[in-house]
Amino acid sequence: MKYIENYSAIPQYNLAFEEYVFKNLDLEEGGYVLLWISNPSIIVGKNQNTVEEINMEYVKENNIQVVRRVTGGGAVYHDIGNLNFSFIIKAESLGQIDFKAYTIPVLKALERLGIPCELSGRNDITIDGKKFSGVAQSIVRGRVLNHGTLLFDSELDVLSKALKVKRDKIESKGIKSVSSRVTNIKPYVKEDIDVFEFRELLLKNIFEYENKPLEIYELTKEDKKAIQKMVDEKYNTWEWNFGRSPKFNYKGYKRFTGGGVEARLQVTKGLIENCKIYGDFFGKEDVSVLEEKLKGIRYDEAEVERALENFPIDDYLGRITKEEFLTCLFDS
Repeated sequence: MKYIENYSAIPQYNLAFEEYVFKNLDLEEGGYVLLWISNPSIIVGKNQNTVEEINMEYVKENNIQVVRRVTGGGAVYHDIGNLNFSFIIKAESLGQIDFKAYTIPVLKALERLGIPCELSGRNDITIDGKKFSGVAQSIVRGRVLNHGTLLFDSELDVLSKALKVKRDKIESKGIKSVSSRVTNIKPYVKEDIDVFEFRELLLKNIFEYENKPLEIYELTKEDKKAIQKMVDEKYNTWEWNFGRSPKFNYKGYKRFTGGGVEARLQVTKGLIENCKIYGDFFGKEDVSVLEEKLKGIRYDEAEVERALENFPIDDYLGRITKEEFLTCLFDS
């Protein structure tokens, strides 16, 4: 097993880096370990409905990136106080995913640092019953990617706000995240260290537990070029991060001085496929024209606002403004 250094803090690059190693590098020498840190971001699972998992208004206001990963499971929050680990190795079998078997090296390394942790449920690591790590996994062509978060000194208040979303307006078959009590690791570490020192200590202890010398694998220029191509063509795209969301229905209702508006949307592959608008507002034109105007538009507030930029919405909704109407379409 070898360690591949990655000091990027860009979440899109880090996930492309991980996927490239997972699917392309030779595993004949035992596989690879990655330890990486990203800027504030929400990483949603492969099978999740992105808009169902995030507080969109808070995410935009705080410049938090939203990126989809290639493994299943729930949405997680990354920041510079969170350390991510990835193990990429050959699959011993192609049967049911075994989170425990591939998480033990991290668990044992944490124990060697004096952190009283344990595996909990199917894929969590906890301290005093509080979660600080969630693990996800993928198996492709006889290869296993086992990766997870380690909340070392994260901003837990930001985590809770960024992932707090009202799901009562959305119906979909996307995999839902499960809320858990969370904690940071740092209060349980005897030494006063930061997340970067923690990374070095964890790395050292992982290889000591494996009883192997720490070897560094260097990526080639071709490897790095291929990773950047993946960033540009996949991880930086709306199609991957939002468009891959499962089909869902949205229902929003608001009452204004000009009357009440109920909007019902059917969204497929991130695009508004169908729209119906109801209410007791007084418009002089048939509201079906407005409904048709929204079809085919990305379910994104900025995109919808642009589509309605020169549209005479008062002709259809009376004294209800465009800004008020938008609040019926998005949970803001």
